[in-house]
Amino acid sequence: MRARIRREGPISFREWMQAALYDSREGYYCRSDLDRQGRTGDYRTAPETSPLFAATFVRYFAKLFTELDSPSSWTILEAGAGSGEFARGVLSGLKANYPDVFRATLYAIDEISPDCRTRVGLSLSEFSDRVEFLKVAEVAEPTANLIILSNELIDAFPVHRVSLRHGQLRELCVGLDETDFVWLECDPNERVVEYCQSHGLSLAENQIIEINLDAENFILQAASMIETGFLITVDYGAERSELLSDPHRHRGTLRAFRRHQMIDDVLAKPGEHDLTTTVDWTQIKEAGERVGLQTVRHESLNRFLLDEGLLEEITLLVSKHQNDAHSLHLTTSAREMIMPHGMAASFQVLVQKKFT
Repeated sequence: MRARIRREGPISFREWMQAALYDSREGYYCRSDLDRQGRTGDYRTAPETSPLFAATFVRYFAKLFTELDSPSSWTILEAGAGSGEFARGVLSGLKANYPDVFRATLYAIDEISPDCRTRVGLSLSEFSDRVEFLKVAEVAEPTANLIILSNELIDAFPVHRVSLRHGQLRELCVGLDETDFVWLECDPNERVVEYCQSHGLSLAENQIIEINLDAENFILQAASMIETGFLITVDYGAERSELLSDPHRHRGTLRAFRRHQMIDDVLAKPGEHDLTTTVDWTQIKEAGERVGLQTVRHESLNRFLLDEGLLEEITLLVSKHQNDAHSLHLTTSAREMIMPHGMAASFQVLVQKKFT
């Protein structure tokens, strides 16, 4: 990136973030030498925090299977599988508790990172006849009885950053000051201008917002894949009105994390820390509605898990394991999934459906 900027001039932050996270050799999510998840990593996701996350989704998937009239075959597609912990939990749970659903299930995975694909393949080796890897963007034909799920995926899509300066829309780009990356103001990308105009975005002077065009692209691609089925998005976000009006978000929502600590300079050491922004749920719902997706649920993750039987899963899992340490882990991790100030309370679940 440094060589390109020296040669061609400043680049959009979207291009910089794309390289920092997804460069095939040095991107954060594609490196094999980083411990990204868990206590020793940079962030935690719900599947790694508690097996109850996947166990409760098993119940929900079984319910959706019935809603789809118990087809002879159906597909669960996980976009961004990470370590494969969720996929393993779902397949194990279906096999043990819903054998009819398991026999009908193909579990597809769209994962950009070669390192993650290798790890997931090893983790799911016992289910190799039920698992395949694919890319959402390359699927041409709509599929009947398809569930697409993403968990903490959209928040890591590369974004444009824009601000209002002296009444004019400006894009925040990335340049170089000797060897360090620095912020520079540029003329905004045409697609970004069109997005702001079509969505009626009105910024205050010096306010910064992120524009996630890739989020809309993902929703459009996912919807084009579904003939009948559901799109389930788990992430942390807010409605557009809240993102624009919240004084604490006046400088945008871009954040960088290393060892669970926020990094002050997001442009420092690209490829070595996680980058994330808050999802605009209004954008996701509007994009879905334009392509035939109907919103059926939108609620906090802890509320969703409670409604779908997490407490019953605690009882079942504890009864199956006589090991006191394992039981303690289950009950302790359950707090993160159900308490008002636990991890799951900071996330939301959006369920959209498409029926012909």
